[in-house]
Amino acid sequence: MMKLALLSAILGSAAAFAPAPVGRVATSVSETKADLQALAAKANPAIKFFDPLNLAEAEFWGTSNEATIGFLRESEVKHGRIAMFAFVGYIVHANGITWPWAMTLSGEPFPKVSSAPEAWDAIPEAAKWQIMLFIGFLEYWRESQSGTHYMNGGKIGYFPPFDAKYIPGGALNLYNPFPRKDIAVMTAEQKENRLVAEINNGRLAMLGIFGFISEGATEGAVPVLKGIIPHYSGDFMAPFATSIFPDIPALH
Repeated sequence: MMKLALLSAILGSAAAFAPAPVGRVATSVSETKADLQALAAKANPAIKFFDPLNLAEAEFWGTSNEATIGFLRESEVKHGRIAMFAFVGYIVHANGITWPWAMTLSGEPFPKVSSAPEAWDAIPEAAKWQIMLFIGFLEYWRESQSGTHYMNGGKIGYFPPFDAKYIPGGALNLYNPFPRKDIAVMTAEQKENRLVAEINNGRLAMLGIFGFISEGATEGAVPVLKGIIPHYSGDFMAPFATSIFPDIPALH
């Protein structure tokens, strides 16, 4: 889980910062700086709106300010979700918890490691490629099947259901994979409150996973984690190292 989550964070970052088509210049959406200020007040009434880099006034890649804000909001939700997976995955691997079945067809078990990031180093190259291709597919599905793009007024954080009928009565919906009636009948206000909670949880998870990584790389970097997170002597950027992409120079 941790290796998938950490790679998701890396590849998700790359995908989220890819420019949308420049043709999306004129947009009519509700993503404005005022909307961000209102959201900030709900998410953190103490700090409220905090934008030291003035990103809320930017216009990326020749698009409008509204489109840029839509991009930034989608990026935050996406990276928050990835960080929540990574945070839990790190703890799972750090405690030696693995699937009970074999990892490969040859019967090789899932690795039990002393430092969670070592799980990525221990899996076969083929498994790494499977993970990367799967994440790439999820990115493609989000961008190509969600209808109105999030930079053009589409829903922030929306992930379209899969067409394949894996579950009786409907397509596979990652938000509600095992259809629960209480989720299906939520009001717009309840959904909005949940989104605010998710944003806060995602922000905390991003700080948490970077805390784990920092302490693992440099002992004492996060004093409260000293002696809890073991040292990792490997490379956190291994997914982009030449051992995986032999024909492409390392990005670090």
